[in-house]
Amino acid sequence: MPWDNNSNNNQNPWGNGGGSNRGPGRGNGGGPRRGSGGNEPDIEEIIRQAQQRFGRLLPSAGGGSGMVVILAVLLGLWALSGFYRVQADEQGVVLRFGKFHTQTSPGLNYHLPWPIETAVTPKVTTENLVDIGMRAGGDRRSAGVTRDVPEESLMLTGDENIVDVDFSVFWVIKDAPDYLFNIQNPNGTVKAVAESTMREIIGQNDIQPILTEQRQTNEEQVKALMQKTLDQYGAGITVTRVKMQKVDPPAAVIDAFRDVQAARADQERARNEANKYANRVVPEAQGEAVRIRREAEAYLAQTVAEADGEATRFASIYDEYRIARGVTRQRMFLETLEKVLGRTNKVIIEQDGQGVVPYLPLDQLNRNRETK
Repeated sequence: MPWDNNSNNNQNPWGNGGGSNRGPGRGNGGGPRRGSGGNEPDIEEIIRQAQQRFGRLLPSAGGGSGMVVILAVLLGLWALSGFYRVQADEQGVVLRFGKFHTQTSPGLNYHLPWPIETAVTPKVTTENLVDIGMRAGGDRRSAGVTRDVPEESLMLTGDENIVDVDFSVFWVIKDAPDYLFNIQNPNGTVKAVAESTMREIIGQNDIQPILTEQRQTNEEQVKALMQKTLDQYGAGITVTRVKMQKVDPPAAVIDAFRDVQAARADQERARNEANKYANRVVPEAQGEAVRIRREAEAYLAQTVAEADGEATRFASIYDEYRIARGVTRQRMFLETLEKVLGRTNKVIIEQDGQGVVPYLPLDQLNRNRETK
């Protein structure tokens, strides 16, 4: 029921109408009344009493001058709110009506108070981290367990194999205005650029170099391509390093892949042994071939020299033969007989055989005995 009908209880919304509970708008009879019928409060009286109480809080010079002092104090506090400090690891950016106005250096700075200007101080030396293909399950410093994200980590190589790549990207703010105004979600942008760049680099290479000796090269290529893309976006971000945490075949085929790797290792070992044997045998064969070739060349030179000497000797004898044919023929005959008969056992006897004494060939017998 309406409160003005509670006349029987002698009450109103500000408490009991009678007794010692007196306050603003309350008289001895429960407060002023309009007319003769109800306990309706006097609103004007309540406002007047509130103004009197507020006036007592002002300086004694008068209500008008006190209000001026309060306004001056409030204006001073508003003006002082424009001071702000930029730390050594931060970069100050002043916005005027929400639009970039200027940059400020570390230290104490001032801008026009809100809502005219505001200041933002992003940390430009703090190294930020984005993980792709994995999520840290705990504190990274305490070596927390990581959770694999296959929809990010599984990538197609250039030879149409699949490789599981988990990597981290570290970045810092290079230009605060570009960072604040050109990209909306820095972490999301860096993550999207990093994943697409890694997929491009992995797609240009075969799986074997990716898993073995080409990891550092891939990191440098991803870093360079990411920086180029972010600069095209005007992101104001510098990629400091890219770290490939894990590069493995997919879990479903990793056992078979390890068997293939073992077979390749055996193949490489057998190839190295064959190369070692070839490196030992081939030089020996080459040396033997050189020796035989040089002996043949020496024999050739010797034979040609002997033939030349014989031809020269024959030519000189022929020249002498033409000068004195009879003497030369007789000398040649005797020299030939000397050579032929000088290599045979011979006995010269007279034609009739007289004076020849038969003898036993004791020397031949002894020689045959020694031979046996």
